[in-house]
Order: sequence, then structure tokens, then C-alpha cells
Amino acid sequence: MCIRDRYQRRVHGDYNYRRLKMVLMNVLSNCLKAIVNAERAGKRQVLLRPVNKIVIKFLRIMQKKKYVGEFEIVDDRRGKKIVLDLLGRLNKCGVYSPRFDIKIKEMDGMMDYVLPSRQIGFIVLTTTYGIMDHEEALKKKTGGKILGFFYQ
Repeated sequence: MCIRDRYQRRVHGDYNYRRLKMVLMNVLSNCLKAIVNAERAGKRQVLLRPVNKIVIKFLRIMQKKKYVGEFEIVDDRRGKKIVLDLLGRLNKCGVYSPRFDIKIKEMDGMMDYVLPSRQIGFIVLTTTYGIMDHEEALKKKTGGKILGFFYQ
């Protein structure tokens, strides 16, 4: 199909062309971007949707480290929603895609690469013991796949 045919279909109404929609690729990435954008805009709350188990566990780690406040999970029988209270402590959070494997020996190098300083921020990993931050993974002496990061 040439460019002219695509244009004519778009202008003159091909119904299949109108039905094409964007699909959601990474739920965790969209939620973390919404949090960062709300923090930069100075908002006190943010609505996150859709939500899965990984997002909830990631937020619990952020809450345990006092980077975000309380959050409420609203089940609307579709994709769930979260209303998250912001504390104003978060400067940046993000997702690593693809999820690289990290061994214990490589943890220091990844901390230098991802975080602005060793004392500021956390890397979130998924391990055989569950989802945890890099400090807890070092205590348990386990590696895993990197999910994302957050820092002040």
C-alpha cells in the first residue's frame, strides 16, 4: 500500500483505520512517570491507573523508605486504581527496560551507574525472595532482575 492510498483511506473513512488504538506496554513505567510529573507540578495527590501487583509492591517499598505517603487501592473491577499521597521528597523514579540481571558483585557498579550518590536513592529488584530494594538484597546476599529506581 502506498502513501497516497493510506491518505485516501484516512480522509475518506476506512473504518478499520479508525479502530486502531495505542496499547499499553508497561504499566509500571506509566505509573512512575505519572508520579514524577505530579511531583514536578507540585500536586499533593496523584491517580494511578491501571495498576498491577508489581506497581503495588514498588509503591510499598517507596512508602517504607518515606518517599511517598499513604495510598488507597480502588477496585473498579477493571484495572484497579490507586490514589497516592505525595510528600514532595521524590526527584526522579523510573523503570529499567529490559530487566537486566544483576549479581551481588555487580550491585555496586549498578548503584554508581543509576543513582546520583551511594547515600541517595534505591534500586528496586525482583528476586527469588520477592521484590525488594538493593540494601535488602545485599543483606540476603541475593541478586535479581532490576525493576527500577527512585531517589530524592
